Amino acid sequence: MSGGVDSGMAASILKDRGLEVTGVFMRLIVQSGAAEEKARKIAKLLKIPFMVLDLKKEFKKIVISRFLEELKKGNTPNPCVFCNEEIKFGLFFEKAGKLKPDFMATGHYVKLKRQGKEIRVLKAEDKIKDQTYFLWRLSQKKLKRALFPIGDLLKQDVKKKALKKGFPVFPYSESQEICFTFGRTEEFFKKNLKTKKGTIVDEKGKVLGWHKGLWFYTIGQRKGIGFGGGPYYVIRKDVKKNTLIVSKNEKLLFRKETQLKKVNWLRKIKIPVKVKARIRYGQKETLARVYLKDNKTFLEFEKPQRAITPGQSAVFYQKDELLGGGIII
Repeated sequence: MSGGVDSGMAASILKDRGLEVTGVFMRLIVQSGAAEEKARKIAKLLKIPFMVLDLKKEFKKIVISRFLEELKKGNTPNPCVFCNEEIKFGLFFEKAGKLKPDFMATGHYVKLKRQGKEIRVLKAEDKIKDQTYFLWRLSQKKLKRALFPIGDLLKQDVKKKALKKGFPVFPYSESQEICFTFGRTEEFFKKNLKTKKGTIVDEKGKVLGWHKGLWFYTIGQRKGIGFGGGPYYVIRKDVKKNTLIVSKNEKLLFRKETQLKKVNWLRKIKIPVKVKARIRYGQKETLARVYLKDNKTFLEFEKPQRAITPGQSAVFYQKDELLGGGIII
């Protein structure tokens, strides 16, 4: 239970079904006191046991430190992907051992379908809130112990049900993808990575100005580069030379193909395979195919895509089913 309406309603739905439910709050960041208090109040209202798992050290090591290391390599990582795999659907079962839980339920907007021995992950009923994109690294073993009680509901219906249940009236805020920066990403970078001045050049190598550190920029960025005469777009980062490459030619951002690493399939898939792929959260899927060449995995789109960004997740679907994904190189 995060203290939000989604996880609170997930607990409520399961209790109404007659399951034995315990609310668990995971302390992941230092500034989590208010959220913990909200979760505690909802558990009290539902009359279910409540416990707290302090995972701040593990979260810092597994999620935050990895996030910073990837930024230093010039990548733009998705911390939520690894948090879901290794913290929420990983350490939870280890740390909640005394509960001996059969399942872990969350407030994710996701649907599961049990088909034979396999669990299939489907998009939520609420396509705007759907969170399957962040679960592509989960294994069948973890999926078999997962429950997503609100996957069949729309967000507006979740809120209505929460009000009918008498949930405490909180100014519920939507979850942020990078929760530990609290919406102050630039300040977070300055504190943890400092600044590292380097040159900004165009695609022909002409020096145009200076950047403050490659981690402050991402592929496709137009605003906030730091000099006039544009518009300029970030098209590449050269970490070895500490150089930011920009161009006025937005067409240079478009590519049809990219290599992937750390590819994971949620069930057995025969490759090559045609899919609908998404290279960032909230983006509409695009027709593509996944294939192997020299034991390396590649994703080729039917049409060129803008700003295919190293470190981001490329996620594969067929119709409403999540098949898997990989990290863009």
